[in-house]
Amino acid sequence: MSGAAANLGQDVDVRSEAPTVLFVCVHNAGRSQMAAALLERYAGGRVRVRSAGSEPAETINPVAVEAMREVGVDLRGQPARLEADAVRAADVVVTMGCGDACPVFPGKRYEDWELDDPAGKPLADVRRIRDEIDARVRALVAELV
Repeated sequence: MSGAAANLGQDVDVRSEAPTVLFVCVHNAGRSQMAAALLERYAGGRVRVRSAGSEPAETINPVAVEAMREVGVDLRGQPARLEADAVRAADVVVTMGCGDACPVFPGKRYEDWELDDPAGKPLADVRRIRDEIDARVRALVAELV
């Protein structure tokens, strides 16, 4: 609640003005999940975060889960299917290798992060991917908040 709102006794939903970021990859099982979890950590509620996949997997990549656990981030949940409404609701859409499977709507900010897919890679490689995502997410937070 802002100081002015507190003085007036009004509740203010700070998140209502928060930008929404949607991370999209093919399976929503690695890159987009890691990016979303890191953005939630660094933005501290100042950004709404979603992730989805054009062809979601059944589960999150266990090596990605382990790599994130190493930095204190718990990747729980299930991959989600990319829906046009999620893209419409987003202010920023970050794609990671989904190519033409990602819908494009005019007026949205799009970024395409070229990142290796962690699927089938050993933990050492997934750590490198995680660290690259981490650096990009930190830069995005600095722009948005």
